[in-house]
Amino acid sequence: MTLAFWASDAVLIGTQAAVVALPRGAAPAWAARLARRLRGRAWALVPLASIVGVVAAVRAAGATADGLAWLALLAVPPLAALALGGAMRGGRPALAALAAPLFALAWADRGGLAGEGAALALSALSCATLGVLLVAVAPRDWLKVGIVLMALVDAVLVGAELLQPANDVLNAAAPPAELPQLQRALFGDALIGYGDLFIAGVLGALVAEQDGARSQRRVALLTLALAACFDALFLVLDVLPATVPVAAALLVHEAIRRRRPSDRG
Repeated sequence: MTLAFWASDAVLIGTQAAVVALPRGAAPAWAARLARRLRGRAWALVPLASIVGVVAAVRAAGATADGLAWLALLAVPPLAALALGGAMRGGRPALAALAAPLFALAWADRGGLAGEGAALALSALSCATLGVLLVAVAPRDWLKVGIVLMALVDAVLVGAELLQPANDVLNAAAPPAELPQLQRALFGDALIGYGDLFIAGVLGALVAEQDGARSQRRVALLTLALAACFDALFLVLDVLPATVPVAAALLVHEAIRRRRPSDRG
């Protein structure tokens, strides 16, 4: 392993932890109105479906990866704008326009660290919005189960070497005209899947809505610490399920909160 990889990996796990800290505790008014119409237990299956469905679809038809790359290209920037506009902590409408220069930089410098950083920021912001939306429509306890199941299945698929071939196809999918590949998060010599940021956004929104900002920050730091320890396994393994530290942070947080009063703020 080179220093470049470890530095790149540090940026990615730091971003994943930051995504935990980003989502706001209460859904914006438009998301709350949507939640009243759509709320239901089935939404808690989204984290699990996001990994099982993608792997099955890409393995069944490689062309699915191109469709997912286009979906990410079209959906991620608007979702990032929604985060900047109010779905994240500190977001406000005037900031939503920042998504455009981030996309422009990701396109103009694709392959450079600045461009990769801009694309990573867009993906992280979009996952904050998705986390807020999912928490608004899915019951808390069921969603916690969904997060843990996603991590368990991710670990099984990686261990059985079923995830890697599908991921390779998905990561290689590229829209034309050198447009950014927003279906995965690449920085330097390290790479994680979009789902690894998505699950962090769901955890952050869940803790924010349930326990408040202080707990959310603590869980973000816990996620960072667990991910740093977990990634030491790269010394002996080539691929790790990056959803595992997020699910572990949830389980640790739940164990702690059951032993003390709620600490909202």
